[in-house]
Amino acid sequence: MGAVSLHEIRAAAGRIAGAVERTPCLQSRTLSRLTGCELWLKFENLQFTASFKERGALNKLLTLPEAERRRGVIAMSAGNHAQGVAYHAARLGLRAVIVMPRGTPNNKVNSTRVHGAEVVLEGESLAEAAAHAHALAAREGYSFIHPYDDPAVINGQGTVGLEMLEAAPELEVLVVPVGGGGLIAGIATAAKALRPGLQVLGVESKSWSAMHQRLNGRPVQVGGDTIAEGMAVRDVGELPLAICRRAVDEVLLVEEETIERAVVALAEIEKTVAEGAGAAGLAALLEHPRRFAGKRVGVPVCGGNIDSRMLSAVLMRGLVRDGRLVRMRVAMPDVSGSLARVAALIGDAGGNIVEVQHQRVFGTASVRTPEVEFVVETRDREHTRAIAEHLGADGARVELDQ
Repeated sequence: MGAVSLHEIRAAAGRIAGAVERTPCLQSRTLSRLTGCELWLKFENLQFTASFKERGALNKLLTLPEAERRRGVIAMSAGNHAQGVAYHAARLGLRAVIVMPRGTPNNKVNSTRVHGAEVVLEGESLAEAAAHAHALAAREGYSFIHPYDDPAVINGQGTVGLEMLEAAPELEVLVVPVGGGGLIAGIATAAKALRPGLQVLGVESKSWSAMHQRLNGRPVQVGGDTIAEGMAVRDVGELPLAICRRAVDEVLLVEEETIERAVVALAEIEKTVAEGAGAAGLAALLEHPRRFAGKRVGVPVCGGNIDSRMLSAVLMRGLVRDGRLVRMRVAMPDVSGSLARVAALIGDAGGNIVEVQHQRVFGTASVRTPEVEFVVETRDREHTRAIAEHLGADGARVELDQ
């Protein structure tokens, strides 16, 4: 399949220079305090297509023989790889066909078409889409651009590691999200060649932990809903697996809730948008803080393509989780002015009413004392308790859902 090495990664860096962003790698002082380490973030979500996937896709396209480039390329992807191949193929004047499962969200289909690719919707899963892509490649003579199990793609992704160590040469640990394994295989190859003592850790969601299972000799069993769909692969690539066996120290697992917390932290603290997979590295630091205490840690924020509705829901769930958005059920007399009085009391105590529902039929102890449900924004849990006590002091009965 070809070589993956520091030499080839450096060659890839020269090849893609100027066409792919050299994204910032900066220390986050606030997140460093939050996680107990010296944290450096590599903002790959600032690439043109908002993902590191451009690097490997472009390196592969540039290494194809001229005859293959003339025939065109094909890829199977439901996300970032599709956009990377589509964008750079169009830049280079190559025909690109992207096969996506029929259930792929419209925004991803449209984003891929906008970059100039022909999109074919086929199959109910990525595996079925891949089978169709391979069949089209064989029939039409297209070159198949694999998202992770290809040495040219891995070498392209490895340029992330080169740039991180150039920006922060004293890093002691790199924490890398794992999907099919191309990114961590490339970064680990570069990092271990430059700094053999540097620790490289992978991160997977507990429900999608194919690399963790393979490295520990277990049969792969994955599945379930995840916010980190970029890491939700049925199995890792064979070449990335072989590289990870010798170059990756360990793969850590994180809960879905922790990935959500990481997305919120990056949005609120760093003012940057990360998809679930892009935030998984930070999630590992939040879930396993003792592993990183006092160390210099580098994390790639590897993608920012998150659906706006999902991002909105994650941010709101974060407010609920932190006790800054609460639901108060207040029983009050059914008399004129009582609703206005309770609303005024909440406002007097510093609460911001987001939503009100007046319940006269369901769940009330008496028709004379209807229940009003308020969704209230507060500063924190202590502030919430203070608002409830303020209402109680005026005779209102309050129940909290936090």
